[in-house]
Amino acid sequence: MRNLITTVLIDFGGVLAEEGFLEGLRTLGQKNGLDPDEFFKTVDSLIYETGYLTGKADEAVFWNAVRKRTGIGGTDRDLRAEILGRFVLRPDMLALMDSLRGMGVVVAMLSDQTNWLEEIDSSTSLFSHFDRVFNSYRMQKSKRDASVFGYVCALLDVEPQKTLFVDDNINHITRARGQGLRTIHFVSMEDYKNQLKNYFPGMTSFETIPG
Repeated sequence: MRNLITTVLIDFGGVLAEEGFLEGLRTLGQKNGLDPDEFFKTVDSLIYETGYLTGKADEAVFWNAVRKRTGIGGTDRDLRAEILGRFVLRPDMLALMDSLRGMGVVVAMLSDQTNWLEEIDSSTSLFSHFDRVFNSYRMQKSKRDASVFGYVCALLDVEPQKTLFVDDNINHITRARGQGLRTIHFVSMEDYKNQLKNYFPGMTSFETIPG
């Protein structure tokens, strides 16, 4: 039942922060005279294929593969800067996480990310807003694998049906739903707040948080 949700799992890029990966790669594609959407699709595949997303390869392997496949130039440092600078945290989302924790809800981040996530935390204290952080780079398992949802629920000692998963990627949402989790497909702050009320009808502290 909706009022039995005890745990919230939430995505990073596109939900807790602006989507730096997509926008950064589209910008890199444009700067190099390539179709930005096709460039994103290629690099999005490579971050998984090289193993960088799941911690099986380092960043240098990933960027070398990108340069070889697409023909772009640039140092690893310059290429990553186009992405990391666009992961701007959303204070209103973090405030909601703090409100949920104040209600006794377990709040965890579940992100398909790399060591970049830890770099962001080192400069923002992002992780302090969460009870647990699950990063594909450290788990060696990503949300492209449906089994990750049951795996994380087991680590949190919570039943999937008592877990609410929030993500802006509809494919991840579909996989989570197939594993028994409750879900919210994030499309905007206002819509998210309205859907959250269905799961936590007694939660009033977010009324003052901008939508």
